[in-house]
Amino acid sequence: MPDHAEPPKPRTSNGAAEPAPATPPRRPVDAVLFDFHGTLAQVEEPVAWVQAAAAACGTTLDRTRATALADRLVMAGRAGGPLPTRVPPHLAEVWAERDLYGPAHRAAFVGLADTVDSGVSGLAEALYDRLLVPDGWVPYADTEATLRALRAAKVPVAVVSNIGFDLRPLFDAWQLTDLVDAFVLSYEVGRCKPDPAIFYRACGLLGVDSERALMVGDTPADAGAVSAGCAVLVLPAAEAGRANGLTAAVDLALANGR
Repeated sequence: MPDHAEPPKPRTSNGAAEPAPATPPRRPVDAVLFDFHGTLAQVEEPVAWVQAAAAACGTTLDRTRATALADRLVMAGRAGGPLPTRVPPHLAEVWAERDLYGPAHRAAFVGLADTVDSGVSGLAEALYDRLLVPDGWVPYADTEATLRALRAAKVPVAVVSNIGFDLRPLFDAWQLTDLVDAFVLSYEVGRCKPDPAIFYRACGLLGVDSERALMVGDTPADAGAVSAGCAVLVLPAAEAGRANGLTAAVDLALANGR
């Protein structure tokens, strides 16, 4: 006799065992939308960021000084990093519009960096310029494989980002542009996540119904795609250069039997 009696199985009125509940069908996924920062790529490590920017200004910083400076700059507010705890009043307007206008994006983050006395002339501008070059970013280890798998399965892909500069040159340098069907960038379309309009725009460019699209991201703003009818996959935080769980998007997209 077993140590523990099994619970009785539910039965119908005529005494027959009730059938197990049916597994709900998987939702069809005809297209995948990806966030950029924190989903496909991460900004470079803060100390390397500061040292590279200082070098562009003709200054060499030892690691001790660069580390102390990086801590202060990240706390002040780094593009692609944690949001600042406080935005100075003189930057409030450009901060509010940073993802809608390119000049506002630069002015906001250069202005925040300028609140830190670095002792390096031109450092704030050089720090921002690191955002615009491939070396300032690190794609996650599974980014390319995920995009290639979706392309092989003929699943269209869009990159949907709240951002104030063009991401296409980065994808060109990483040789990933041909794996993306559309770039939907907030400063170009005049809408920011979680506004459903930006997700509708992405789905329209891909030619799919939003209810048959999957949004993959890492923040509540990405999860806002639910309001546009999209399914959503929110990934946990991952260190730069490591696998980010992106292959789950492939599994979901191929569950339809593609």
